[in-house]
Amino acid sequence: MSVLNQIKTPIHISKLNFAQAKELQILLNKYGYNLKVDGDPGEKTTEALNKFKDSVWLGEHDWLGVTTIEALKEERNTIKQDNDHDFSTKEGTANAIISECKKQGLNLKNQIAYVLATAQWETANTFKPVKEAYWLSEDWRRKNLRYFPFYGRGFVQITWMANYQKYSRILGIDLVNFPDKVLEPNISLFILVHGCKNGVFTGMSIEDYINNNVVDFHNARRVINGIDKAQEIANIAREWARKI
Repeated sequence: MSVLNQIKTPIHISKLNFAQAKELQILLNKYGYNLKVDGDPGEKTTEALNKFKDSVWLGEHDWLGVTTIEALKEERNTIKQDNDHDFSTKEGTANAIISECKKQGLNLKNQIAYVLATAQWETANTFKPVKEAYWLSEDWRRKNLRYFPFYGRGFVQITWMANYQKYSRILGIDLVNFPDKVLEPNISLFILVHGCKNGVFTGMSIEDYINNNVVDFHNARRVINGIDKAQEIANIAREWARKI
């Protein structure tokens, strides 16, 4: 039986017992937070819980209640059911990205602008979920990419088996045995926004660089890939910020 299900009124995370904290860590790890499952509701577990709550627009930080517990257990089923977007044009895809940003709690114009700029750059201006070096053959990728078959795919070019495993857990979809599923627009859209918001790709979140107090389009590239092409993408983000 779930020990978290025994919680009927909100409890501060610091008050969780060993078994409750351990179950919470296991649930959070399904969303890619990579916590040590040690039953200690310390700083890292608290930070992961708060990031999760932000991602699904839930309540006060540091507190765990029935609604949050249900969301932790049900979120994977709701992600897959969003088929409302039009990905047939660049404009439609841009609108889908804007919508998904707001859905996941990235509400600032400059945050949305940077996510749009990332998608534009990573897809070579196609706004389509593409394969890495999509103009070359699968045989070329097999011979030349050390992380084959887990090479870049999607709006944000997710790479390496660990990231495919992570989003398999988050989405409840087998992306390890079927990596081309990342090319499905709704899946790719979720990964783009979720990864940027929650620091899944590099450990850095877009909120670390773009928030109510600072707008650092240049260093926001660290959310994706160091500062590779940072200035070019920053310029694209500024253009988007003027448009939206």
